[in-house]
Amino acid sequence: MWIFGVKGPSGFSARSTAEEVTRGIDGTGLTAIVTGASSGIGAETTRVLALRGVHVTMAVRNMAAGKSVKEEIINKNPAAKIDVKELDLSSMASVRKFASDYRSSGLSLNLLINNAGVMGTPFTLSQDKIELQFATNHLGHFLLTNLLLETMKKTSKESNKEGRIVIVSSEAHRLSSKGIRFDKINDKKKYKNFSAYGQSKLANILHANELARNLKAEGVSITANSVHPGAVATNILRNSGLVFDTIRVLGKYVIQHMIKTPQQGAATQCYVALHPQLKGVTGEYFLDSNKAKPSSMAKNKDLAKKLWDFSLSLTQPK
Repeated sequence: MWIFGVKGPSGFSARSTAEEVTRGIDGTGLTAIVTGASSGIGAETTRVLALRGVHVTMAVRNMAAGKSVKEEIINKNPAAKIDVKELDLSSMASVRKFASDYRSSGLSLNLLINNAGVMGTPFTLSQDKIELQFATNHLGHFLLTNLLLETMKKTSKESNKEGRIVIVSSEAHRLSSKGIRFDKINDKKKYKNFSAYGQSKLANILHANELARNLKAEGVSITANSVHPGAVATNILRNSGLVFDTIRVLGKYVIQHMIKTPQQGAATQCYVALHPQLKGVTGEYFLDSNKAKPSSMAKNKDLAKKLWDFSLSLTQPK
């Protein structure tokens, strides 16, 4: 759809940028965490949220890169409020430390943008002995969200402002047509890198949907939605072999006609995080800054509940 710039019901299209979908929105007084904020759409999301007055904490694995992004943003926007904190989502110890430090800082939390991810990696186990893509893309964010929920609930109650959790998924979730392979997450013999990526992205949507149901049942003013940013030429493609080589060789021609820019790629998550159109909207999947339909597997409530319980069991302190 984005090639033709067709606008959806929201008034935006796949060509819309993060600045365009947040134009006129005042985020002053809001606080946010953006994971994977040291490059690509995470860095652009940080820049645009800060531009709208949001106090952003960049949760990054590479501190040097994160600080460089912060400096670049502040050089162009001296009023920007940005912190940089270390977070390795493939390590539960790192996730727990980050969440503990954030809670101890006394900062409120209105927006949680679970943006970080890895794609197409060779079979690798995380520090916690879990397949890396599932561990990083889903499990780390699952634990982080759970550890910060009380802070978000308190912020929402005290500020009387809706909290929003945005979980970045992908249309690649459709590659996991058989659902979540609960008993074969670490099966090296049957591992296929892009199938495993699709599984982790399916898990992202299921997580958002179950979280939305739980929060709604509690009567808490916090929404949870998942988004597909689009095909974006960023560092996440570094393990995708031929795809990355093709983009690198064809350069601007592919980017102009097939691939989104980071400015366009960050639009949907910025739209879902800030736009007043989405007040009270929860448990939805967004693409090109408009509601979209995920796979039937992604809407399976029983599978979402099973994944929730499975994820809880994996993230319990040993």
